[in-house]
Amino acid sequence: MIKKLLAVIIVAAIVIAVGSQYVLSQIKQYVELPVNIEQAQIITVPVGSGFSRALILLQEKQWIGDTPFARLLPKLYPELTQIKAGTYQIRPEMSLYDVLVLFNEGKEHQFSITFVEGSQFKEWIEQIANEPYLIHKLEGLSEEEIAKQLDVPYTKLEGLFLAETYHYTMGTSDIELLKRAHSKLNKILDKHWQSRQEKLPLQSAYEALILASIIEKETAIDDERERIASVFINRLNKGMRLQTDPTVIYGLGEHYDGNIRKKDLRTPTPYNTYVINGLPPTPIAMAGEASIQAALNPEKNSHYLYFVASGKGGHVFSKTLAEHNSAVRAYLRELRKK
Repeated sequence: MIKKLLAVIIVAAIVIAVGSQYVLSQIKQYVELPVNIEQAQIITVPVGSGFSRALILLQEKQWIGDTPFARLLPKLYPELTQIKAGTYQIRPEMSLYDVLVLFNEGKEHQFSITFVEGSQFKEWIEQIANEPYLIHKLEGLSEEEIAKQLDVPYTKLEGLFLAETYHYTMGTSDIELLKRAHSKLNKILDKHWQSRQEKLPLQSAYEALILASIIEKETAIDDERERIASVFINRLNKGMRLQTDPTVIYGLGEHYDGNIRKKDLRTPTPYNTYVINGLPPTPIAMAGEASIQAALNPEKNSHYLYFVASGKGGHVFSKTLAEHNSAVRAYLRELRKK
């Protein structure tokens, strides 16, 4: 009898061991399987979600399958049970284990938005409005009302934000994003204002920002920025009008149809630097740091007063009107070739 009982116990132990091993292998296989997605996906784990709810969320999206052994996961992987609410990015190469580690670490996905140098505030507002993961608080507000929300001491916001890429997590508001861009602009502008060249014809950092915005619209070539800045600085020092087309275009606003005509150059607007003296009243675009630096540290010992597109990329710079007119004729010849 004892021998039979012992045999039963041994068989039972073997069955339990084999069964346990099978269960362990099934659970391990379950957590190591890659998620069922073909491209990166975004998922939000709500506040108050525990381990079971996190699994259900993934199952509801059909990114993982189900298994009767799922309830044993917390016992075998207790390090995966501290689920943190947030918005995460799941990538195709990730396993369920990787996803749960991500949820436990709380490393929320960083969304990004890139504001291009030379773009305008109205374009920023449109771009921000199309960001689905931002909280939108600026919708329907006028520019002046937005300025109040941002605590900016200007009624016109053109040029008052640094053009670059910003990262944010879900739940960030458009106001917070613009405040960061404005704060970043102020830091960059102050840094270069403090290290500016001596005897520049600029009375304030804001005037430097206006000039930087014009430089930004005139060239995207880094090697040209300081030389273009020197042309405008030289013209300001001589009391010459800046005569730069981007200011005319900005002044035309919605009336600009893609072409500048002679009548446009003669049409008075606060921004038409063919008509007004000195700088326009505000920036005409968002500037990057390179243009701000160029405005405050233009090319030294430059005597250029004119520049025109070469037609081959870049610009031709001239010291006299005769040289400039010759460069303009060369540019027109290049256009006719095309």
